[in-house]
Amino acid sequence: MEKSFTIKDFGNRLRELRKQRGYSQEGFAHAVDLDRTYIGGIERGERNPGLKVVLKIADALEIEASELFQK
Repeated sequence: MEKSFTIKDFGNRLRELRKQRGYSQEGFAHAVDLDRTYIGGIERGERNPGLKVVLKIADALEIEASELFQK
């Protein structure tokens, strides 16, 4: 059985994409109108963002939301 996609995988993917686009956590948090500590919690796999937040993140990264769920 293939390993499922976890919240930690999502956080790692977000961190990777954020850094590729040159955002600091603080700068990215500002771009998506969220608190920096919330973004950090998502990236560490401590927070489970809802659909509205996932869509805001994808919009700020200028990607389709589905790309956030790729390993």
